[in-house]
Amino acid sequence: MASAAALLPLASYGFLLGWSVAWPPGPINAEIVRRGLARGFWPAYGVGLGASTGDAVWAVAVVLGAGAVFGSEAARHALALISTALLLLLAAVYLRGAWHGIVVWRAGRSAASPGRLEGGRAGYLLGLGMALSSPWNIAFWLAVIGRPETLRAGPVASLVVAASVLLGTNLWVLLLCAAVVQLRLRFASGAWEVVAKGATGLVMLYFAVDGARRLAGG
Repeated sequence: MASAAALLPLASYGFLLGWSVAWPPGPINAEIVRRGLARGFWPAYGVGLGASTGDAVWAVAVVLGAGAVFGSEAARHALALISTALLLLLAAVYLRGAWHGIVVWRAGRSAASPGRLEGGRAGYLLGLGMALSSPWNIAFWLAVIGRPETLRAGPVASLVVAASVLLGTNLWVLLLCAAVVQLRLRFASGAWEVVAKGATGLVMLYFAVDGARRLAGG
């Protein structure tokens, strides 16, 4: 069993890794920003919390040895298809919402009325689904937990690394949500709702196309 002194470097490594993989632009961050600006802190945080829960599920699964099962080519392919399909669905939903927003905005009405997918609970389920269906999450956790020094330190060390990664990602989510909410009043308009939904839809579409390209390339 690893000592506390041996676990500290692993915890620091996990925290820095979690932070570094959380901040780059991606579909989850794009949705957090859109919801934060349009709806406030909790709807945005729900997406990040759901994604973190999905990450935790994958982390525990890999630590317990399920990574060998999900590391198969067939499983990766199936999850890649699910992930791409989900991103395409989200792209369609948000681009349709942007078009609807243009129609009502030009008619002089507000485009910022909440939809069924806009609440905190729906955001949580959305973030959870995106994280669980992403094959890149599996590759990430296999890479993190599969490091020789982590495996040599035992399962407790693996859990410490996983928890530290999740701590880093959650800290980023909290800071991101707090930051975008400070800008909310500046963008609380029908025009911003159209721009936000359109931009989010395009981001989702980009990642869906990128996922399909990777699938086609094997």
